[in-house]
Amino acid sequence: MSEIFQSVTIGHFLVLSAMLFCVGIVGVLMRRNSLIVMMSVELMLNAANLTLVSFSRFHNDPVGQGFALVVIAVAAAEAAVGLAIVVTVFRTRRHVDIDRLTLLRN
Repeated sequence: MSEIFQSVTIGHFLVLSAMLFCVGIVGVLMRRNSLIVMMSVELMLNAANLTLVSFSRFHNDPVGQGFALVVIAVAAAEAAVGLAIVVTVFRTRRHVDIDRLTLLRN
């Protein structure tokens, strides 16, 4: 079991992070539901955090892990504010479809 953990390199983590980021990009570009778009943005932020922590571990420097904690805190605040906006829009419009929202257009 120990050999499995010793054979995992930083490349494995970077490939996983790139795949998570690509899934997030596809979710943002393909979906029209604002909740799914917000979840995709969170997925992209988590992929960036995985990259930060991987490089931090590779260089034995805890600065990247501290920065990842700051990004997690900002992502939590963004999710709370975004969810409040989505709930407000749903209560007034009865949908959260991005294409149908023309609230700010003239």
